[in-house]
Amino acid sequence: MDPRTLETPRLLLDESRMLANVERMRAHLHGLGVPLRLHVKTAKCIDAARPAMARPEGPIAVSTLKEAEYFFDHGVTDILYAVGITPNKLDHVLDLRRRGVRLAVVLDSLDAARLVAEKARAAHDPVDVLVEIDCDGHRSGVKPEAPRLLDIGRHLHEHGATLRGVMTHAGASYDCRTTDAIRAMAEQERAAAVRAARRLRMIGLRCPVVSVGSTPTATFAAELTGVTEVRAGVFVFFDLVMAGLGVCRLDDIALSVVTSVIGHQPEKGWIIVDAGWMAMSRDRGTAGQAIDQGYGVVCDIAGRVIDDLTMVAANQEHGILARRRGSTRPLPDLPLGTLLRILPNHACATGAQFDRYHVLRDGKVADVWARFTGW
Repeated sequence: MDPRTLETPRLLLDESRMLANVERMRAHLHGLGVPLRLHVKTAKCIDAARPAMARPEGPIAVSTLKEAEYFFDHGVTDILYAVGITPNKLDHVLDLRRRGVRLAVVLDSLDAARLVAEKARAAHDPVDVLVEIDCDGHRSGVKPEAPRLLDIGRHLHEHGATLRGVMTHAGASYDCRTTDAIRAMAEQERAAAVRAARRLRMIGLRCPVVSVGSTPTATFAAELTGVTEVRAGVFVFFDLVMAGLGVCRLDDIALSVVTSVIGHQPEKGWIIVDAGWMAMSRDRGTAGQAIDQGYGVVCDIAGRVIDDLTMVAANQEHGILARRRGSTRPLPDLPLGTLLRILPNHACATGAQFDRYHVLRDGKVADVWARFTGW
């Protein structure tokens, strides 16, 4: 199918760019001697995830138990649920484990450790647990030096659960302003996780897994001594936030939204398209970066960036395209019905607006891959 015949808006996935992104990450981590645990929260689709998976059975990380269910239905059994566990999800976790999923959970408090251990003991299932480590003050986790890290480890070990290891996520890497700063953050992330694992081992507890990860730190890590796996996911697709961090180029972004020109407001310098925030999402992740990309960067239907043209505003089903502030270029001549591609700020958020990928292969829409949303 010619992409110019698509009814819009549609989510377009450039397969060649996706495969090139996967191969770069695979080669980088292979050089560092550490395997990838693919985070599937962006893909939400077995066809999009499979090229980046080491084996059909995994390993993967998920953000929802719905993701765990879906990927298990497609043969994946090595799964980390990488969001702090809560009481109302433990029965679901235990059910998945009974059905054959090697599902591990994450926690960062003694209360959560007590809860998991009690459930594990009652179910006669030594649930696998990773303790989340706070490496950067970004979000959740236990500081590597905190006394409660050892209390959590002891309680899990002594009361029915399995301390499988530690994990951390350098979310602060998204706030870095230079690639050197990202490299430093990657080392900070590594050192924090390794230090936490060492403390647990020093009191006689096994800690076989040391898991780190974010796409920026995975991309720029210089060495990963002591780490057993890296988690990353958005690198498969990339987006404008990653490009703003210097993690990728605009030409590496594999995901875009195809949209049609539906009107013009020449006196305002606007071109109106049929992709609003329901298609692009409300994510404005580049607003705090050196270059604010609005709601997305505009390309022609072949994927070539149209210089200085961005989606500057969005309503539910309408997007407003205009020249970047300060640009002296004339507004391009884009007649009614012209098809364009908009590169997203955040691949996860834009992907979540759609139920399928239209897969671009050799210049044609050669496949349609179903994706899912929700919890």
